[in-house]
Amino acid sequence: MTAQTDTPPARKPRGRLFFANPGPTNIPDSVLLACAHNSVDFNDDDFFALYADCVAGLKRVLKTRQEVFLYTASGHGAWEASLVNLFSPGDRLLMLETGYFSEGWAQMARDLGLAVQTVAADWRRGVEMAAVRAALAADRAHAIKGVCAVHNETSTGLMLPVEEVRAALDETGHPALLLADTISSLASFDFRMDEWRVDVAVGGSQKGLMLPTGFSFTAVSEKAMAAHREARLPRHYFNWTNMLGRRHRSFVGTVPIALFYGLKESLRLIEEEGLDQVFARHARLARAVRACVQRWSGNDGPRLFCTNPARCSDSVTTVLMPPGHDAEAVRRTALQRFNVSTGGGLGRLGGQVFRIGHLGDLNEPMVIGTLGAVEMALRLNGVPHAPGGVEAALGSLTDSARG
Repeated sequence: MTAQTDTPPARKPRGRLFFANPGPTNIPDSVLLACAHNSVDFNDDDFFALYADCVAGLKRVLKTRQEVFLYTASGHGAWEASLVNLFSPGDRLLMLETGYFSEGWAQMARDLGLAVQTVAADWRRGVEMAAVRAALAADRAHAIKGVCAVHNETSTGLMLPVEEVRAALDETGHPALLLADTISSLASFDFRMDEWRVDVAVGGSQKGLMLPTGFSFTAVSEKAMAAHREARLPRHYFNWTNMLGRRHRSFVGTVPIALFYGLKESLRLIEEEGLDQVFARHARLARAVRACVQRWSGNDGPRLFCTNPARCSDSVTTVLMPPGHDAEAVRRTALQRFNVSTGGGLGRLGGQVFRIGHLGDLNEPMVIGTLGAVEMALRLNGVPHAPGGVEAALGSLTDSARG
């Protein structure tokens, strides 16, 4: 008889998955149930009433009265829609560097035949507004047609104050369009499209809106619509002019029906809690996660990637590992031993960082459970750190509750 030498397959940990990725995010049970809807005619009056309610709700979250176009696509599709509808071959964009996603948006623009000028930034501190103003002031011929800003950079855990970018445009008298990626900020912390005079806001379903991945959208100002009428980049599926001729004023093709039943429920949950209270919850959970990581940073342990307190994100915290230690090993241990999923490092940050998402359908016990599992994973992988990170998070949350 031959001895059995095969290693038995790893057993999946018991209990519910603690999903702490910064996108896609946890989907509330009521939203999942709402998405499990039978097919209906998307031109039927009953569905169109639901559709119109959803678009109105999105506008309330975006804080806008402008036109909204929707797509069956991820956020990358909305990126592309924003570019092909506004610009012509050879037009120049000013991309504000924030991390992996600003790099991706810039590369997409180049692939589409646009010229990209980048305002460089330290990924750990964020772009300096003085550098943005200098780039705009130097463009006396107004060759720059659009300024692209990622409101929240999911790879680094830093936010970019879009209102300050608008101020830089105003101070220099520059007429460029302002484009803002709100994919990981919308419904997580404040965004004010009309007040900040954002010309195009890009959003997606799978983060703060607590929906499955599958549709994205752009909200578009009157100034941007005027630019669209002059733009000459090729487009068809994302063509706003084509969409305006449809009853839904969106979707060149079939509408993703089920997601709108889910969106109605997610908007109900957001408005039942209150948008300001949603923002306060995200800020409260973010402070607790940062307090935990700051405690771990003792003994030369993992530390916050963000070194600029004014820019630290309320939707994701990026954690920088000590030299010589692999972030992916910690993530694997947390997932395989404790059923806790965190985000990995993207692009040049691969293996150096892990990311804890604290956005969407999340509360205090879920955050504490995640942090506890990560602290155990640090111990099991021999990563130096100061103990007591979970206690620091508990202290932060307790202070907020008293407060």
